[in-house]
Amino acid sequence: MIVSSRQKTTRAAQYVGLGCYILFLGFPLLWMLSVSFKGPRELVELHPQLIPQSFTLANCGTGLHEYGVLHDAWNSLKVASLTAVLTTAIGVPAAYVLARQKGLISKLGLGWILLSQMFPLILIIIPLFLVLRDLHLTDSHEGLVFVYVVWTLPFVLWMLQSYVRAIPRDLEEAAMVDGAGRFMVLRTVIAPLLAPGIVVVTLFAFIQSWNEFFFALVLLQTPSLTTLPVALARFVGIEGIVRLGPLAASALLATLPSLLMFVVIQRFLTRGVLSGAVKG
Repeated sequence: MIVSSRQKTTRAAQYVGLGCYILFLGFPLLWMLSVSFKGPRELVELHPQLIPQSFTLANCGTGLHEYGVLHDAWNSLKVASLTAVLTTAIGVPAAYVLARQKGLISKLGLGWILLSQMFPLILIIIPLFLVLRDLHLTDSHEGLVFVYVVWTLPFVLWMLQSYVRAIPRDLEEAAMVDGAGRFMVLRTVIAPLLAPGIVVVTLFAFIQSWNEFFFALVLLQTPSLTTLPVALARFVGIEGIVRLGPLAASALLATLPSLLMFVVIQRFLTRGVLSGAVKG
């Protein structure tokens, strides 16, 4: 196949544009990485440079030991992991019912999903706090997980039910002819085909819980229970003075889990997004 010079120029321009876009998206992360290894003198320079003149690990040590962000990261990891597992466990069978059952239940479920996304967080935080206080779930990771599951479940259901609709009914009918029940069909037929979609929504639930700040700020009062996003706010002093170096190092720690998960499951993520766009 002969490629003309015009096609080569077009392809080169596309690669250049893609490279510039990737650099635009990745520059904040590169700058945060640079700041986390700079000393106090370099942080106040009028003309900062991307590459530090002298690398230092003092910012990492300050964040880990003085502020204890590693313990806060462990709290976030526990809450986010439990939220992702529970949301997926509830969302898969519920999404199957919404996608396969035609009638009032399905319409009410989809209506609740759309309606729940219309309320701002500031509007529901006071009633939510009062309910959790009556249930003795305030200032606890259990209560925070409960809130996160309810908060992420509507979007997870909306995504998963579109994946279920893309699976042909013939596969279920064939399994039922062989004597399989609904639960067996869901476990042996639907769940394996939903694997890309399950990975996508699990990752979504994890990242949403890992990065969430507002609910954790309101519901958690004990310092030992603080999650990582709330802990990062402690780097801003009472007078508005920011400890920029330790903050950048700690923020880098908060960013790494999401980046690593994207790298590991990138193949499943792409397949899940594409399959969710197909209507059966």
